[in-house]
Amino acid sequence: MSLYVALQMDPIEHVSITGDSTFRLGLEAEARGHRLFQYTADQLAYDEGRIVARGRPVTLRREQGNHVTFGDWAEVELGQFDVVWLRQDPPFDMGYITNTHLLERAGRETLVVNDPFWVRNCPEKLLVLDFPDLTPPTVITRDLARIKAFRARHGEIIIKPLYGNGGAGIFHLRDGDPNLSALIETFSGMNREPVIAQKYLPAVVKGDKRIILVDGEPVGAINRVPAEGEARSNMHVGGRPEKIGLTEREREICAIIGPVLRDKGLVFTGIDVIDGWLTEINVTSPTGIQELERFDGINAAALIWDAVERRLAAR
Repeated sequence: MSLYVALQMDPIEHVSITGDSTFRLGLEAEARGHRLFQYTADQLAYDEGRIVARGRPVTLRREQGNHVTFGDWAEVELGQFDVVWLRQDPPFDMGYITNTHLLERAGRETLVVNDPFWVRNCPEKLLVLDFPDLTPPTVITRDLARIKAFRARHGEIIIKPLYGNGGAGIFHLRDGDPNLSALIETFSGMNREPVIAQKYLPAVVKGDKRIILVDGEPVGAINRVPAEGEARSNMHVGGRPEKIGLTEREREICAIIGPVLRDKGLVFTGIDVIDGWLTEINVTSPTGIQELERFDGINAAALIWDAVERRLAAR
């Protein structure tokens, strides 16, 4: 089955060929005989009843400095594709949300992965609220007094933007840290969104585990260890990936949330677990499949495409 596949992503010419998950998905698609077309989110449009994108056909190769060949620019109706991948990075702002509305319309004619309706309604740090027994104590608010009371109850806390990504804007505040008020003032001055605060989990110094799920089933994990003197484990900010397996507690978490992800059309997700506590469910553009393949030989890209092709057959 040869498919025509669109990759809605950040500029492909700038990605890391050894770390980018979308690049690996593209390589796997080509290995299956699928054709690729790439465009950026700003080139998606609604035009008199049509959902269109301006982009270029691409051919990929694992060759550093020469990893993509572009065809000619073209405008294509999304209904002409068999599969459209929603893979650009957040921030999860109104531009991103508008994008999901347009892709939802395109989804009447083509398969959009992950399902844009549920991407819009399942932000990374909000979907976890459906599973309070699995998550550390959490508060989401703009109210400084409420955050102070939360810190008084739990001591050390982590504060981060509700719709951030890649480790940006994450702060570890100890009990009595005098910077809390100034920090909340800074966040409030930047936007009108609440922040999310969670009880600090000391075991994060040993790693923040990223577990990859395909159609709700766990396929493997990597451990992301913070750099020395760093509170954040994200690989974007220097976290070191390590080989690791899954614990019984983590399999229990996956068994609880997996059916929910599958039912929502969230084919490729990555959950974050620290010391047996679920902290995020990443649905926009999760990463980690290349590291998993290097450590454990698990071709998650192939498993993801198997799941996509099953969904196409079911349509």
